[in-house]
Amino acid sequence: MKPPASPDRHMTVFVPGSDIAADSLPWNPHPKFAGVFLRHLVTGKDTGGRMSLHHVRIEPGCAIGDHTHAGQVEIHDILAGAGHCVLDGKEILYMPGIMGVMPADTVHRVVAGEFGLLLLASFAPPLV
Repeated sequence: MKPPASPDRHMTVFVPGSDIAADSLPWNPHPKFAGVFLRHLVTGKDTGGRMSLHHVRIEPGCAIGDHTHAGQVEIHDILAGAGHCVLDGKEILYMPGIMGVMPADTVHRVVAGEFGLLLLASFAPPLV
Protein backbone atom coordinates (compact mmCIF):
# COMPACT_ATOMS: atom_id res chain seq x y z
CA MET A 1 0.00 0.00 0.00
CA LYS A 2 1.36 3.42 -0.96
CA PRO A 3 1.77 5.78 2.04
CA PRO A 4 -0.55 8.77 2.19
CA ALA A 5 0.60 11.93 0.47
CA SER A 6 -0.36 13.94 3.52
CA PRO A 7 -0.82 12.96 7.19
CA ASP A 8 -3.94 15.11 7.51
CA ARG A 9 -6.46 12.46 6.55
CA HIS A 10 -7.26 8.78 6.83
CA MET A 11 -7.27 6.73 3.63
CA THR A 12 -8.98 3.50 4.66
CA VAL A 13 -11.15 2.41 7.57
CA PHE A 14 -10.94 -1.28 8.47
CA VAL A 15 -13.92 -2.60 10.44
CA PRO A 16 -14.87 -6.24 10.96
CA GLY A 17 -16.00 -7.63 7.65
CA SER A 18 -15.06 -4.68 5.43
CA ASP A 19 -12.60 -2.01 4.50
CA ILE A 20 -13.91 1.37 3.41
CA ALA A 21 -12.12 4.11 1.49
CA ALA A 22 -12.54 7.14 3.73
CA ASP A 23 -12.87 9.42 0.69
CA SER A 24 -15.94 7.42 -0.41
CA LEU A 25 -17.85 8.39 2.73
CA PRO A 26 -20.04 11.49 2.38
CA TRP A 27 -19.52 14.79 4.16
CA ASN A 28 -22.75 15.52 6.05
CA PRO A 29 -23.68 19.12 6.88
CA HIS A 30 -23.93 19.68 10.61
CA PRO A 31 -27.63 20.01 11.46
CA LYS A 32 -27.08 23.10 13.62
CA PHE A 33 -23.82 24.87 12.69
CA ALA A 34 -23.26 26.38 9.21
CA GLY A 35 -19.91 25.67 7.57
CA VAL A 36 -19.39 22.48 9.61
CA PHE A 37 -19.36 19.02 8.01
CA LEU A 38 -19.07 15.49 9.47
CA ARG A 39 -17.81 12.29 7.87
CA HIS A 40 -18.76 9.23 9.94
CA LEU A 41 -15.72 6.92 9.74
CA VAL A 42 -16.68 4.42 12.46
CA THR A 43 -20.15 4.26 14.00
CA GLY A 44 -21.59 2.62 17.07
CA LYS A 45 -22.80 -0.19 14.81
CA ASP A 46 -19.12 -0.98 14.04
CA THR A 47 -18.06 -0.99 17.73
CA GLY A 48 -20.92 -2.72 19.48
CA GLY A 49 -22.20 0.63 20.71
CA ARG A 50 -18.96 1.57 22.48
CA MET A 51 -17.57 4.50 20.45
CA SER A 52 -17.54 6.35 17.12
CA LEU A 53 -14.95 8.26 15.05
CA HIS A 54 -15.67 11.19 12.74
CA HIS A 55 -13.80 13.61 10.55
CA VAL A 56 -15.04 17.11 11.36
CA ARG A 57 -14.35 19.84 8.81
CA ILE A 58 -14.95 23.45 9.82
CA GLU A 59 -14.75 26.00 7.02
CA PRO A 60 -12.62 29.14 7.47
CA GLY A 61 -14.20 31.58 9.93
CA CYS A 62 -16.95 29.14 10.93
CA ALA A 63 -17.51 27.51 14.30
CA ILE A 64 -19.21 24.79 16.25
CA GLY A 65 -20.91 26.96 18.86
CA ASP A 66 -21.27 26.31 22.58
CA HIS A 67 -22.68 22.85 23.21
CA THR A 68 -22.35 19.78 25.42
CA HIS A 69 -22.64 16.04 24.87
CA ALA A 70 -24.80 14.49 27.57
CA GLY A 71 -22.99 11.48 28.98
CA GLN A 72 -20.42 11.41 26.14
CA VAL A 73 -16.67 12.01 26.27
CA GLU A 74 -15.32 13.61 23.07
CA ILE A 75 -11.66 13.63 22.01
CA HIS A 76 -10.34 15.94 19.27
CA ASP A 77 -7.18 15.07 17.33
CA ILE A 78 -6.28 18.03 15.10
CA LEU A 79 -5.29 16.83 11.62
CA ALA A 80 -5.00 20.04 9.55
CA GLY A 81 -5.59 23.78 9.69
CA ALA A 82 -5.76 25.88 12.81
CA GLY A 83 -8.22 27.47 15.20
CA HIS A 84 -9.11 27.20 18.84
CA CYS A 85 -11.38 25.42 21.27
CA VAL A 86 -12.99 27.00 24.30
CA LEU A 87 -13.43 24.29 26.90
CA ASP A 88 -15.23 25.21 30.09
CA GLY A 89 -14.13 28.83 29.61
CA LYS A 90 -10.44 28.11 28.78
CA GLU A 91 -9.12 28.78 25.26
CA ILE A 92 -6.93 26.06 23.70
CA LEU A 93 -4.97 26.64 20.49
CA TYR A 94 -5.80 24.01 17.87
CA MET A 95 -3.22 22.96 15.25
CA PRO A 96 -1.90 19.60 14.00
CA GLY A 97 -0.37 17.62 16.85
CA ILE A 98 -2.80 18.95 19.49
CA MET A 99 -5.42 16.76 21.15
CA GLY A 100 -8.24 17.96 23.37
CA VAL A 101 -10.45 15.96 25.72
CA MET A 102 -14.01 17.20 26.27
CA PRO A 103 -15.36 15.60 29.45
CA ALA A 104 -19.00 14.53 29.33
CA ASP A 105 -21.52 17.32 29.94
CA THR A 106 -18.87 20.07 29.61
CA VAL A 107 -19.58 23.19 27.52
CA HIS A 108 -17.19 23.63 24.60
CA ARG A 109 -16.96 25.26 21.18
CA VAL A 110 -14.50 25.02 18.28
CA VAL A 111 -13.63 27.94 16.01
CA ALA A 112 -11.72 27.56 12.73
CA GLY A 113 -9.04 30.02 11.71
CA GLU A 114 -8.54 31.62 8.31
CA PHE A 115 -7.62 28.32 6.61
CA GLY A 116 -10.26 26.12 8.22
CA LEU A 117 -9.84 23.14 10.52
CA LEU A 118 -9.96 19.35 10.14
CA LEU A 119 -10.09 17.14 13.19
CA LEU A 120 -10.78 13.55 14.12
CA ALA A 121 -13.48 13.45 16.79
CA SER A 122 -13.89 10.31 18.90
CA PHE A 123 -17.00 9.80 21.02
CA ALA A 124 -17.74 7.32 23.80
CA PRO A 125 -20.48 6.29 23.84
CA PRO A 126 -20.94 6.83 20.10
CA LEU A 127 -22.37 9.94 18.47
CA VAL A 128 -24.05 7.76 15.82
